[in-house]
Amino acid sequence: MLDIINSEIKAHNESFNRIESLIPSIAEAAQLAINKIAHGGKIILFGNGGSAADAQHIAAELVGRYKHQRIGLPALALTTDSSALTSIGNDFGYEFIFERQIEALSNEHDLVIGISTSGNSLNVINGLVAAKKSNISTIGFSGCGGGKMNDICDINIISPSNDTPRIQEMHIFIGHTICNIIDLHFYQ
Repeated sequence: MLDIINSEIKAHNESFNRIESLIPSIAEAAQLAINKIAHGGKIILFGNGGSAADAQHIAAELVGRYKHQRIGLPALALTTDSSALTSIGNDFGYEFIFERQIEALSNEHDLVIGISTSGNSLNVINGLVAAKKSNISTIGFSGCGGGKMNDICDINIISPSNDTPRIQEMHIFIGHTICNIIDLHFYQ
């Protein structure tokens, strides 16, 4: 058991030792989010499984607060409405669950963040493509070299790993870092 714990800690630390290369992308993403919110836009996030949980977590940090008392900020995770997810999945197909919601709920003032550890999740790709068609700025949180998200996102923050748990750990760290920057900007 101790060997497994030590192995997990070692793998985590090795991944995070490479995260400094992402600093420029994280800073650019945070500034884009600040600009969108300051000009009346909202942050819209989505992903599958653990990435869905990250989308919800980050949205909650923005609507509530991360560390500082400030106004609530507009953010929405597209993974929380079970009626929309299941009706779109049933009527159109699972691959369209985010695309349809982007079409219905977003506008050009918004920022869309798609989260996929592989960078290739079809429903995430379709959501990002729908955003681009509507002239909405896009950010990706990905891993495994970035996948198809490299060609779609204005900024694709690619966690330097091919291991899903390590990528997810970096995604929530990146999300928290962006939330902290946003928090401090709107803190009064």
